Amino acid sequence: MNAIYQLVDLLLWLAWLFLIVYVILGLLISFGIVNPYNRFISAVYEALTRLMEPVLRPIRKILPNTAPLDLAPLVFFIAIWFLQILWRDNGRQLLGLA
Repeated sequence: MNAIYQLVDLLLWLAWLFLIVYVILGLLISFGIVNPYNRFISAVYEALTRLMEPVLRPIRKILPNTAPLDLAPLVFFIAIWFLQILWRDNGRQLLGLA
């Protein structure tokens, strides 16, 4: 059961990490700091887009349209943070480890 607890904790941390890299890489591409035609950058951004868009798309449908500013990653950050707090406080009890 401890492995399940650690796996869920790791998945939440990875979701947080992937979202940070996705947002930062998107900003670097938007401001022209990083060349989007570089094969490595393109492959990383495409992989992150395929991971993050299925999660961010439903959030964007709920939020009002704030054209230049995308609030969906911020909402997802808050959701991950909230889930991490809940999991770390109550996960062991839910799995019967405490």
